[in-house]
Amino acid sequence: MRKNRILLGALALSTALSLVPAVSAVAEEIRVPVGTQADRDQAHVPGTGMSQASVRASWGSPLETRGPVGQPPISQWDYQNFVVYFENDRVIHTVLKHNR
Repeated sequence: MRKNRILLGALALSTALSLVPAVSAVAEEIRVPVGTQADRDQAHVPGTGMSQASVRASWGSPLETRGPVGQPPISQWDYQNFVVYFENDRVIHTVLKHNR
C-alpha cells in the first residue's frame, strides 16, 4: 500500500512538472508591417571607413560630440537623424535615431 502511495505521488509530481513548461512557454508576438521594416535609406548616412573630415564635409558640423574615450579612442558625433562612431579618425558604425 505504501508503495502505491509513493508511485501515485511520483506520478502526480511528474504530471505537474510536465505542465509547467507548457504554461511558461507563452510569448508575445510582435508584428512589423513589411513596408516599414526598411523605410530608412542607409545610403544617406556616413559609411564605414570614412574620415572625420569627409563626414564633416558631407554632413556639416555635428550637433554634439563626445570622446575620444578608451583605447583605441572612440568618438561619437550626434547629428539630427543619426549618430556616427569613430575609431581614431575613421567611421566604424553609424546608427539611425528612432523616428518619433
